[in-house]
Amino acid sequence: MSKKKQIKLNELDFNNIGLWPQQAKIVFCTLVSLVIVLAAWYFLISDKRTELEGLESRESELRTEFEKEQGKAANLEPLKQQLAQMEQQLQQMLRQLPSKTEMPDLIVDISQTALATGITNELFQPGPEQPKEFYAEKPIALRMIGSYHQFGGFVSGVASLPRVVIMTMHDISLKPRAKDGQGITPNSPLELAGTVKTYRYLDEDEVAKQEAASTAGKKGGT
Repeated sequence: MSKKKQIKLNELDFNNIGLWPQQAKIVFCTLVSLVIVLAAWYFLISDKRTELEGLESRESELRTEFEKEQGKAANLEPLKQQLAQMEQQLQQMLRQLPSKTEMPDLIVDISQTALATGITNELFQPGPEQPKEFYAEKPIALRMIGSYHQFGGFVSGVASLPRVVIMTMHDISLKPRAKDGQGITPNSPLELAGTVKTYRYLDEDEVAKQEAASTAGKKGGT
């Protein structure tokens, strides 16, 4: 039996591969193919793997966001019901405020309440109404003279009026009005000056006019 001739690497001429033995050519071609496959994987498949990892991360973020939005959607109906209840309660509270026809009498009642407690109204001047979205505010410029206890009685008297009266104070100053040389005592006269605002609810026609005016204003601004 003849022995196969062993191929030595140092005997191969890389400048003339065509003269190599068949076995050497097969081994060389196999190595070259392997190098090409490895290079292709490095430059192509590796980049795609990085892209895939990025897409998987993005998928995880989108899934988390979807679950969050799904949770919000599940709570949407209860929130709508809660909003409807709050709007109903707001309407009930507004209905406790004076109406348009009751406002003039209310202004008189506030002034008379001040006089009944012994307060002097040096100025009590209602201004024009300022309609808002669903209510109107009525500013009253005033200057009142009275003691600390008289002002307390005035506030208590306004709170006991039949209708709910909301009064907010703006630019109000309260200072002693004692005569020169007299000390300040609990019964010393005080001057209350500034502007208070009281409020009434708008009826359905007035609310409709306010909404129409608001819509027209938005269209005019575009």
